[in-house]
Amino acid sequence: MKNRPVRIIGVPMDLGQSHRGVDMGPSAVRYADLASNLTALGYSCRDSGNITIPGRYELSGTSLRERLPLICEGCRSAYKLGKESIEAGEIPIFLGGDHSSSVGTVGGVTDNSEVGLLWIDAHGDFNTPETSDSQNVHGMALAVLLGLGPEELVNVGRKGPKVKPENVVLIGQRELDDQEKKLIRDSGVTIYTMRDVDEFGIRQVVLRTLDKLGSLDKLHVSLDLDVMDPLDAPGVGTPSQGGLTYREGQLVMEMLADTGKLHSVDIMEINPILDIQNRTAQMAVNLVSSLFGKKII
Repeated sequence: MKNRPVRIIGVPMDLGQSHRGVDMGPSAVRYADLASNLTALGYSCRDSGNITIPGRYELSGTSLRERLPLICEGCRSAYKLGKESIEAGEIPIFLGGDHSSSVGTVGGVTDNSEVGLLWIDAHGDFNTPETSDSQNVHGMALAVLLGLGPEELVNVGRKGPKVKPENVVLIGQRELDDQEKKLIRDSGVTIYTMRDVDEFGIRQVVLRTLDKLGSLDKLHVSLDLDVMDPLDAPGVGTPSQGGLTYREGQLVMEMLADTGKLHSVDIMEINPILDIQNRTAQMAVNLVSSLFGKKII
């Protein structure tokens, strides 16, 4: 992988949920020295800065319909840069922002080829407007990528689904809505919840994931930091107790690095306002460093 340069792309989207703060996530990760850590590992790394996210300062009281055109515009920008980065032979790292921006990032990096998608998140993000009480798009992003949800979001970048269900594995989920559970079960994706992690251990979960995606030579890792336990990662948009430990997260990244198949990365949902001394962003940098090949010995 070190033959491929890395491109950092900030996507400070916060329109997919109802609280301010995650739009500062890209700055927090940069402050935690992501670029210098990757350079120390031997990568050529350049930072493209942040894409421009349209919208207003007031989120509360706005409807899904009001936000959708703005979210689509931001996702189109992310799609374009992701596609360009892959075509340039780079490994793009997208810094969010809320997880709605993955509609654009995943779309862009899958424009020209099939890619295995690992959705590492406390939540399924598999709601639709019909099943969501909050109407927040960051809880719909994966469903949209599979062709469910608002047509204008589904068709960002190119028409229709961006990934096949058999190429998608979810890891670490522990908060799913009732109707969302049915959508996931019916979709054909593979899911390893925190119960599976508890029963099988994280090593077996990753091994089964890699076996499931074994026919694919490219992997996109969409990492929502709320998958980690909030005791270790307090600065996230929607914290949920009982998540992955720091060492479990590290093992996931180390095992994925061993495959040599890393295609692209999302780092999502860091909220510096809720963080303690930038701890969550620093954890993200540590995890991504392992994903890019940093070893203990």
